[in-house]
Amino acid sequence: MQSVGILSTGVYIPKNFLTAEDISIESGIPKDIIEKKLGILRKPIPGPEDHTCEMGIKAARKAIRKANVDPLEIDLIIYIGEEHKEYPIWTAAIKMQQALGATNAWGFDVAMRCGTTIMALKVAKAMMSSDDSIKTVLLAGGYRNVDFIDYENPRTRFMYNLGAGGGAILLQKEVNKNHILESDIITDGAFSEDVVVVAGGTKNPITKEAIENKLNMLDVLDPEGMKLRLEEKSMQTFLKVIRAAVKRSGYSESDIDYLAILHMKKSAHDYVLKELGLSQEQSIYLNEYGHIGQMDQILSMELAEKSGKIKEGDLVVLVSAGIGYAWGATVIKWGDC
Repeated sequence: MQSVGILSTGVYIPKNFLTAEDISIESGIPKDIIEKKLGILRKPIPGPEDHTCEMGIKAARKAIRKANVDPLEIDLIIYIGEEHKEYPIWTAAIKMQQALGATNAWGFDVAMRCGTTIMALKVAKAMMSSDDSIKTVLLAGGYRNVDFIDYENPRTRFMYNLGAGGGAILLQKEVNKNHILESDIITDGAFSEDVVVVAGGTKNPITKEAIENKLNMLDVLDPEGMKLRLEEKSMQTFLKVIRAAVKRSGYSESDIDYLAILHMKKSAHDYVLKELGLSQEQSIYLNEYGHIGQMDQILSMELAEKSGKIKEGDLVVLVSAGIGYAWGATVIKWGDC
Protein backbone atom coordinates (compact mmCIF):
# COMPACT_ATOMS: atom_id res chain seq x y z
CA MET A 1 0.00 0.00 0.00
CA GLN A 2 1.31 3.46 -0.92
CA SER A 3 2.15 5.81 1.95
CA VAL A 4 -0.07 8.78 2.74
CA GLY A 5 1.18 11.69 4.83
CA ILE A 6 -0.15 14.89 6.34
CA LEU A 7 1.22 17.96 4.55
CA SER A 8 -0.43 20.47 6.88
CA THR A 9 -3.38 21.28 9.10
CA GLY A 10 -5.49 24.39 9.56
CA VAL A 11 -7.80 25.54 12.34
CA TYR A 12 -10.31 28.37 12.53
CA ILE A 13 -11.61 29.49 15.94
CA PRO A 14 -14.35 32.17 16.18
CA LYS A 15 -13.59 35.34 18.12
CA ASN A 16 -16.63 35.05 20.40
CA PHE A 17 -16.51 32.91 23.55
CA LEU A 18 -18.80 31.75 26.35
CA THR A 19 -17.06 31.55 29.72
CA ALA A 20 -17.72 29.17 32.59
CA GLU A 21 -19.46 32.03 34.33
CA ASP A 22 -21.75 32.59 31.32
CA ILE A 23 -22.68 28.89 31.25
CA SER A 24 -23.23 28.96 35.01
CA ILE A 25 -25.71 31.83 34.69
CA GLU A 26 -27.63 30.09 31.89
CA SER A 27 -27.64 26.62 33.44
CA GLY A 28 -27.74 27.30 37.18
CA ILE A 29 -24.72 25.02 37.68
CA PRO A 30 -22.03 26.51 39.96
CA LYS A 31 -19.08 27.97 38.06
CA ASP A 32 -16.66 25.82 40.04
CA ILE A 33 -18.33 22.60 38.83
CA ILE A 34 -18.30 23.80 35.22
CA GLU A 35 -14.60 24.59 35.43
CA LYS A 36 -13.37 21.60 37.43
CA LYS A 37 -15.82 18.77 36.69
CA LEU A 38 -17.07 19.59 33.19
CA GLY A 39 -13.65 21.04 32.35
CA ILE A 40 -14.77 24.23 30.64
CA LEU A 41 -12.99 27.52 31.26
CA ARG A 42 -14.42 28.97 28.07
CA LYS A 43 -15.50 27.80 24.61
CA PRO A 44 -15.83 29.47 21.19
CA ILE A 45 -19.30 30.24 19.84
CA PRO A 46 -20.18 31.36 16.31
CA GLY A 47 -20.39 34.99 15.27
CA PRO A 48 -22.75 36.29 12.54
CA GLU A 49 -20.49 35.10 9.70
CA ASP A 50 -19.30 31.86 11.28
CA HIS A 51 -21.33 29.43 9.21
CA THR A 52 -20.41 25.77 9.26
CA CYS A 53 -18.97 25.23 5.78
CA GLU A 54 -17.47 28.74 5.78
CA MET A 55 -15.46 27.96 8.93
CA GLY A 56 -14.13 24.87 7.17
CA ILE A 57 -13.16 26.99 4.16
CA LYS A 58 -11.24 29.39 6.43
CA ALA A 59 -9.39 26.47 8.03
CA ALA A 60 -8.68 24.96 4.61
CA ARG A 61 -7.15 28.20 3.34
CA LYS A 62 -4.75 28.14 6.30
CA ALA A 63 -3.73 24.55 5.58
CA ILE A 64 -3.21 25.27 1.88
CA ARG A 65 -1.07 28.34 2.60
CA LYS A 66 0.96 26.49 5.21
CA ALA A 67 1.77 23.67 2.77
CA ASN A 68 2.38 26.11 -0.12
CA VAL A 69 0.13 24.01 -2.34
CA ASP A 70 -1.66 25.32 -5.40
CA PRO A 71 -5.42 24.59 -4.98
CA LEU A 72 -5.35 23.27 -8.55
CA GLU A 73 -3.21 20.37 -7.27
CA ILE A 74 -6.03 19.12 -5.02
CA ASP A 75 -7.69 16.05 -6.52
CA LEU A 76 -10.40 15.38 -3.93
CA ILE A 77 -12.20 17.34 -1.21
CA ILE A 78 -13.94 15.45 1.59
CA TYR A 79 -16.19 17.62 3.78
CA ILE A 80 -15.82 16.43 7.37
CA GLY A 81 -17.99 19.08 9.05
CA GLU A 82 -21.43 18.76 10.55
CA GLU A 83 -24.70 18.24 8.69
CA HIS A 84 -25.99 21.33 10.50
CA LYS A 85 -24.71 23.82 7.95
CA GLU A 86 -25.70 26.72 5.70
CA TYR A 87 -28.50 24.81 3.95
CA PRO A 88 -30.33 21.60 4.98
CA ILE A 89 -29.95 19.70 1.69
CA TRP A 90 -26.55 20.62 0.30
CA THR A 91 -23.15 19.15 -0.59
CA ALA A 92 -20.70 21.39 1.23
CA ALA A 93 -17.59 19.88 -0.41
CA ILE A 94 -18.68 21.28 -3.77
CA LYS A 95 -19.00 24.77 -2.26
CA MET A 96 -15.50 24.34 -0.82
CA GLN A 97 -14.18 23.35 -4.24
CA GLN A 98 -15.51 26.59 -5.74
CA ALA A 99 -14.48 28.85 -2.84
CA LEU A 100 -10.92 27.50 -2.74
CA GLY A 101 -10.37 27.54 -6.49
CA ALA A 102 -9.78 23.79 -6.50
CA THR A 103 -11.37 23.38 -9.89
CA ASN A 104 -9.52 20.14 -10.72
CA ALA A 105 -10.95 18.41 -7.64
CA TRP A 106 -14.22 16.63 -7.04
CA GLY A 107 -15.84 16.39 -3.63
CA PHE A 108 -18.31 14.69 -1.35
CA ASP A 109 -19.53 14.95 2.27
CA VAL A 110 -19.15 12.34 5.01
CA ALA A 111 -20.67 12.21 8.48
CA MET A 112 -20.20 10.20 11.65
CA ARG A 113 -20.73 12.98 14.19
CA CYS A 114 -17.64 13.60 16.31
CA GLY A 115 -15.96 10.53 14.78
CA THR A 116 -16.00 11.99 11.28
CA THR A 117 -12.33 13.05 11.05
CA ILE A 118 -11.06 9.61 12.06
CA MET A 119 -13.42 7.91 9.64
CA ALA A 120 -12.50 10.31 6.82
CA LEU A 121 -8.77 9.70 7.31
CA LYS A 122 -9.40 5.98 6.93
CA VAL A 123 -11.57 6.51 3.83
CA ALA A 124 -9.14 8.99 2.24
CA LYS A 125 -6.12 6.75 2.76
CA ALA A 126 -7.93 3.78 1.22
CA MET A 127 -9.08 5.83 -1.78
CA MET A 128 -5.62 7.30 -2.34
CA SER A 129 -4.02 3.87 -2.15
CA SER A 130 -6.42 2.32 -4.64
CA ASP A 131 -6.85 5.17 -7.16
CA ASP A 132 -3.83 6.47 -9.09
CA SER A 133 -5.69 9.65 -10.02
CA ILE A 134 -5.98 10.79 -6.39
CA LYS A 135 -2.69 12.19 -5.08
CA THR A 136 -3.68 15.20 -2.94
CA VAL A 137 -6.77 15.24 -0.71
CA LEU A 138 -8.26 17.97 1.46
CA LEU A 139 -10.36 17.07 4.49
CA ALA A 140 -12.13 20.15 5.85
CA GLY A 141 -15.27 21.22 7.65
CA GLY A 142 -16.89 23.25 10.38
CA TYR A 143 -18.86 22.58 13.51
CA ARG A 144 -21.43 24.61 15.45
CA ASN A 145 -23.71 22.13 17.19
CA VAL A 146 -23.63 24.53 20.13
CA ASP A 147 -26.71 25.94 18.35
CA PHE A 148 -28.66 22.90 19.61
CA ILE A 149 -27.79 23.22 23.30
CA ASP A 150 -30.47 24.22 25.80
CA TYR A 151 -28.62 25.05 29.02
CA GLU A 152 -31.85 24.62 30.97
CA ASN A 153 -32.06 20.94 30.01
CA PRO A 154 -30.07 18.90 32.57
CA ARG A 155 -30.33 15.78 30.38
CA THR A 156 -27.83 17.35 27.97
CA ARG A 157 -25.42 18.56 30.63
CA PHE A 158 -22.59 16.40 29.23
CA MET A 159 -22.91 18.40 25.98
CA TYR A 160 -22.64 21.87 27.53
CA ASN A 161 -19.05 21.85 26.26
CA LEU A 162 -20.11 22.00 22.58
CA GLY A 163 -18.55 24.94 20.75
CA ALA A 164 -17.81 26.12 17.22
CA GLY A 165 -14.90 26.17 14.82
CA GLY A 166 -13.37 24.76 11.66
CA GLY A 167 -10.57 22.34 10.84
CA ALA A 168 -8.68 21.04 7.83
CA ILE A 169 -6.08 18.40 6.99
CA LEU A 170 -4.18 18.32 3.70
CA LEU A 171 -3.02 14.83 2.69
CA GLN A 172 -0.65 13.74 -0.05
CA LYS A 173 0.39 10.37 -1.40
CA GLU A 174 4.03 9.29 -1.16
CA VAL A 175 5.04 12.30 0.94
CA ASN A 176 7.84 11.43 3.34
CA LYS A 177 6.44 12.95 6.52
CA ASN A 178 3.64 12.50 9.04
CA HIS A 179 2.63 9.09 7.72
CA ILE A 180 -0.91 7.94 8.44
CA LEU A 181 -0.66 4.38 9.68
CA GLU A 182 -3.68 2.31 10.74
CA SER A 183 -7.12 3.13 12.14
CA ASP A 184 -9.72 1.26 14.16
CA ILE A 185 -13.41 2.15 14.39
CA ILE A 186 -16.23 0.63 16.43
CA THR A 187 -19.91 1.59 16.22
CA ASP A 188 -22.78 0.43 18.43
CA GLY A 189 -26.34 0.93 17.21
CA ALA A 190 -27.79 0.26 20.66
CA PHE A 191 -27.18 3.98 21.27
CA SER A 192 -28.38 5.21 17.86
CA GLU A 193 -31.51 6.99 19.11
CA ASP A 194 -30.36 8.03 22.57
CA VAL A 195 -29.17 11.52 21.61
CA VAL A 196 -31.26 13.25 18.94
CA VAL A 197 -32.88 16.48 17.85
CA VAL A 198 -36.49 15.30 18.03
CA ALA A 199 -38.08 17.73 15.58
CA GLY A 200 -36.90 18.69 12.11
CA GLY A 201 -36.68 15.30 10.40
CA THR A 202 -39.25 13.15 8.63
CA LYS A 203 -40.54 11.58 11.86
CA ASN A 204 -41.40 14.91 13.47
CA PRO A 205 -41.39 17.84 11.05
CA ILE A 206 -40.57 21.25 12.45
CA THR A 207 -43.60 23.20 13.66
CA LYS A 208 -44.27 26.31 15.71
CA GLU A 209 -45.30 24.08 18.63
CA ALA A 210 -42.11 22.00 18.32
CA ILE A 211 -39.97 25.13 18.57
CA GLU A 212 -41.98 26.43 21.53
CA ASN A 213 -41.35 23.09 23.32
CA LYS A 214 -37.65 23.14 22.34
CA LEU A 215 -37.97 19.91 20.37
CA ASN A 216 -35.56 21.43 17.85
CA MET A 217 -32.73 21.19 20.41
CA LEU A 218 -30.51 18.24 21.31
CA ASP A 219 -32.04 15.93 23.88
CA VAL A 220 -31.47 12.56 25.52
CA LEU A 221 -34.55 10.35 25.22
CA ASP A 222 -33.55 7.71 27.79
CA PRO A 223 -30.99 9.38 30.09
CA GLU A 224 -30.87 6.69 32.78
CA GLY A 225 -30.71 3.81 30.29
CA MET A 226 -28.07 5.52 28.23
CA LYS A 227 -25.95 6.29 31.29
CA LEU A 228 -26.00 2.67 32.45
CA ARG A 229 -25.18 1.26 29.01
CA LEU A 230 -22.53 3.87 28.25
CA GLU A 231 -20.76 3.52 31.59
CA GLU A 232 -20.34 -0.19 30.93
CA LYS A 233 -18.93 0.33 27.45
CA SER A 234 -17.60 3.80 26.67
CA MET A 235 -14.19 4.03 28.35
CA GLN A 236 -13.27 0.43 27.60
CA THR A 237 -14.20 0.84 23.94
CA PHE A 238 -12.21 4.09 23.88
CA LEU A 239 -9.14 2.18 25.03
CA LYS A 240 -9.93 -0.74 22.73
CA VAL A 241 -9.82 1.32 19.51
CA ILE A 242 -6.60 3.05 20.59
CA ARG A 243 -4.86 -0.23 21.37
CA ALA A 244 -6.15 -1.91 18.20
CA ALA A 245 -5.04 0.94 15.93
CA VAL A 246 -1.60 1.04 17.56
CA LYS A 247 -1.17 -2.75 17.31
CA ARG A 248 -2.26 -2.81 13.66
CA SER A 249 0.33 -0.09 13.01
CA GLY A 250 3.08 -2.36 14.38
CA TYR A 251 3.53 -0.66 17.76
CA SER A 252 2.48 -1.13 21.38
CA GLU A 253 0.72 1.34 23.66
CA SER A 254 4.02 2.04 25.44
CA ASP A 255 5.22 3.60 22.15
CA ILE A 256 2.56 6.32 22.19
CA ASP A 257 4.15 9.76 22.53
CA TYR A 258 1.10 12.01 22.17
CA LEU A 259 -2.67 11.48 22.37
CA ALA A 260 -4.86 13.95 20.46
CA ILE A 261 -8.10 13.39 22.34
CA LEU A 262 -11.47 15.09 22.18
CA HIS A 263 -12.65 17.31 25.02
CA MET A 264 -14.66 15.49 27.69
CA LYS A 265 -15.04 15.76 31.44
CA LYS A 266 -11.70 15.96 33.22
CA SER A 267 -12.04 12.70 35.13
CA ALA A 268 -12.61 10.75 31.89
CA HIS A 269 -9.66 12.47 30.20
CA ASP A 270 -7.39 11.61 33.12
CA TYR A 271 -8.65 8.01 33.21
CA VAL A 272 -7.71 7.39 29.56
CA LEU A 273 -4.21 8.82 30.06
CA LYS A 274 -3.67 6.77 33.22
CA GLU A 275 -4.81 3.51 31.59
CA LEU A 276 -2.38 4.08 28.71
CA GLY A 277 0.48 5.03 31.01
CA LEU A 278 0.65 8.56 29.63
CA SER A 279 1.42 11.77 31.50
CA GLN A 280 -0.56 15.01 31.35
CA GLU A 281 2.28 16.40 29.18
CA GLN A 282 1.51 13.82 26.50
CA SER A 283 -1.86 15.32 25.68
CA ILE A 284 -3.65 18.67 25.81
CA TYR A 285 -6.86 19.18 27.76
CA LEU A 286 -8.98 21.52 25.64
CA ASN A 287 -10.59 23.39 28.55
CA GLU A 288 -10.23 26.75 26.77
CA TYR A 289 -11.95 25.43 23.64
CA GLY A 290 -14.55 22.95 24.83
CA HIS A 291 -15.66 20.31 22.34
CA ILE A 292 -15.59 21.38 18.69
CA GLY A 293 -16.79 17.99 17.54
CA GLN A 294 -14.63 16.27 14.96
CA MET A 295 -12.28 19.27 14.89
CA ASP A 296 -10.85 18.45 18.35
CA GLN A 297 -8.15 16.12 17.03
CA ILE A 298 -6.98 18.65 14.42
CA LEU A 299 -6.91 21.42 17.04
CA SER A 300 -5.02 19.21 19.48
CA MET A 301 -2.37 18.37 16.87
CA GLU A 302 -1.88 22.04 15.98
CA LEU A 303 -1.59 23.12 19.60
CA ALA A 304 0.81 20.27 20.36
CA GLU A 305 3.02 21.04 17.37
CA LYS A 306 3.21 24.74 18.29
CA SER A 307 4.04 23.98 21.93
CA GLY A 308 6.65 21.33 21.12
CA LYS A 309 4.65 18.44 22.55
CA ILE A 310 4.89 16.62 19.20
CA LYS A 311 8.45 16.02 18.04
CA GLU A 312 10.23 14.35 15.14
CA GLY A 313 9.71 10.59 15.22
CA ASP A 314 6.83 10.65 17.72
CA LEU A 315 3.95 8.21 17.54
CA VAL A 316 0.75 10.30 17.62
CA VAL A 317 -2.70 8.81 18.16
CA LEU A 318 -5.91 10.66 17.29
CA VAL A 319 -8.96 9.38 19.16
CA SER A 320 -12.64 10.26 19.02
CA ALA A 321 -16.05 9.27 20.29
CA GLY A 322 -19.36 10.43 18.88
CA ILE A 323 -23.04 10.01 19.60
CA GLY A 324 -24.51 7.12 17.72
CA TYR A 325 -22.31 5.68 19.28
CA ALA A 326 -18.97 5.59 17.46
CA TRP A 327 -15.39 5.30 18.71
CA GLY A 328 -12.31 5.62 16.50
CA ALA A 329 -8.53 6.02 16.55
CA THR A 330 -5.88 6.73 13.91
CA VAL A 331 -2.10 6.44 14.32
CA ILE A 332 0.40 8.86 12.76
CA LYS A 333 4.17 8.55 12.64
CA TRP A 334 5.22 12.18 13.00
CA GLY A 335 8.02 13.92 11.13
CA ASP A 336 10.26 12.71 8.32
CA CYS A 337 9.76 9.04 7.57
